[in-house]
Amino acid sequence: MPATPAPHTPLADFTLPGGVLTDDGFEHGAYTLSSRRGRPLVLAFYPGDDTSVCTKQLCSYSSGLDVFADSGAEVWGISPQGLDSHESFARKHGLRMPLLADTDRSVAKSFGITAPGIGLRRAVFIVAPDGTLHWKHVSLLGATFQTTDVLARELRSLTASS
Repeated sequence: MPATPAPHTPLADFTLPGGVLTDDGFEHGAYTLSSRRGRPLVLAFYPGDDTSVCTKQLCSYSSGLDVFADSGAEVWGISPQGLDSHESFARKHGLRMPLLADTDRSVAKSFGITAPGIGLRRAVFIVAPDGTLHWKHVSLLGATFQTTDVLARELRSLTASS
């Protein structure tokens, strides 16, 4: 399995199908990493829709979207479930960030976070506007997650250094 990317290295581009809950429904689309160049991006990999820790994590990030927007950042949730599962999860919990379907775990593999049994490790990567990795946190057990406050601090340090 490849190692997780090192800070300040360019991230390999990827495109995944995803969807986002809007006032009109669940809008499907293709999400491409390189299309976000010029703005920071938070990639939140999580093992499964509607599981206890994942639900707490994604609800926390969704309710903190203004904090991320203040840094010009968007948050993408990425897990191995398909779009139908993501739509149900987003509707049930009012999640307002895009949820991407990495059903073959190819993106998780390229980030070095696949794990036997659970599919992938809970991990957060902050992508700098130039497409390089600014910061990462990969959980060994996945019972906890990085808070919105921690991510906001890292995003502030990114914008202060650019």
